[in-house]
Amino acid sequence: MIVPHTTPAPASPHTVRKAVVPAAGLGTRFLPATKATPKEMLPVVDKPAIQYVVEEAAAAGLDDVLMITGRHKRAIEDHFDNAFELEQALAAKGDTVRLDAVRDPARLADIHHIRQGDPLGLGHAVLCARHHVGDQPFAVLLGDDLIDPRESLLSRMLEVRDRREGSVIALMEVPPEQIHLYGCAAVEPTGEDGVVRVTGLVEKPSREDAPSHYAVIGRYVLDPAVFGVLERTPPGRGGEIQLTDALQELAAGGAVHGVVFDGLRYDTGDKADYLRTVVRLACERPDLGPEFTAWLKEFAAGLTDGGAERKRLAA
Repeated sequence: MIVPHTTPAPASPHTVRKAVVPAAGLGTRFLPATKATPKEMLPVVDKPAIQYVVEEAAAAGLDDVLMITGRHKRAIEDHFDNAFELEQALAAKGDTVRLDAVRDPARLADIHHIRQGDPLGLGHAVLCARHHVGDQPFAVLLGDDLIDPRESLLSRMLEVRDRREGSVIALMEVPPEQIHLYGCAAVEPTGEDGVVRVTGLVEKPSREDAPSHYAVIGRYVLDPAVFGVLERTPPGRGGEIQLTDALQELAAGGAVHGVVFDGLRYDTGDKADYLRTVVRLACERPDLGPEFTAWLKEFAAGLTDGGAERKRLAA
């Protein structure tokens, strides 16, 4: 069961200690909500989406998190900082539950922030982390992809990196009609269950040109060699520096593996999927689930092909 406002216990130590969270996008699919509010700060029940991502990194033992932000993203920095006045007010009231909830984000990891400056794509955002990461392997977690806290995808990827070195990407099999929405991997078996060797990558191919049904989802464990490749990678699809293009070069040298994921993943970058994510996580919350599920059943019973009936339900 998903329990709100808990700080995950660190996993076993790995050679990877740092995580990079790109969060400089404009969030145009959620306008006008994201005109003044970072899309990463949109609430998923009562926590911003980006907090789930940092909790996932911390649960996998990554205690150093660098956020790549941009203009108008100050709210992200504030969320992962201490809020002295608010904490004092809650402490004075004896409201320890909300006090812990307010303090939790700042206690998850050692969190740093830098600005991307120009929105030149995911590859460029990752390149901005070069001085912070140095010559160490590191994880990249995209804020649009939420992995259910009960899954162990990132820990599995770190373990594969420890054994096989190189870079490791997360793959998920998707229907052929959806492959054009993702980077797509050409793969070959390794003999290990759930682990494949990536031989090629294509950014958002057509259904006819896709080398497989394996889509790249927003979790990566990258070798520092990726920085040198990104430096010489020209703008690709959409005029942006694509991380997929850099990984394609590394894959050609046999240095990229994939972990095939078939667990629970939530896409908060799409409006419909965002709503489904909120509903699902709310239903699974022990404090909200019973009441919310009962209301949801009553609401769903009143749905027709043309939408919801105009009848009043208790708020």
